[in-house]
Amino acid sequence: MMQWELNTEKPVYLQLVEQIQAKIIAGVYKPGDKLPSVRDLAAQAMVNPNTMQRAMTELERDGLVHTNRTAGRFITSDEELIRQLKEKYITEIVRDFLDKMKQLGLGRDDIISYLNKLTENSN
Repeated sequence: MMQWELNTEKPVYLQLVEQIQAKIIAGVYKPGDKLPSVRDLAAQAMVNPNTMQRAMTELERDGLVHTNRTAGRFITSDEELIRQLKEKYITEIVRDFLDKMKQLGLGRDDIISYLNKLTENSN
């Protein structure tokens, strides 16, 4: 079962979209996988089914999810679209990180030094 983390910083449906996108990128939901029903997903996330439906509509608009009228919703089989989404996510995360490091007065060499130190300790 999927862990849902919702806060009040932005609309709930957008948080649901982002979390489902993250699960697609991470391979929790694989290309072509069938998604649980809106009602089941809403119950898991403890949100109103209409809110989950809005998230699904957004994911469909972006091409990440498609509906088969008789069989339910499925993750796209377009692996290039998923790769592009992953690249976009990674770029945003790294840019945010670099902005925060620059605000702390760290330059490129300092940032690389910290990253090297932390990744050595995590192995």
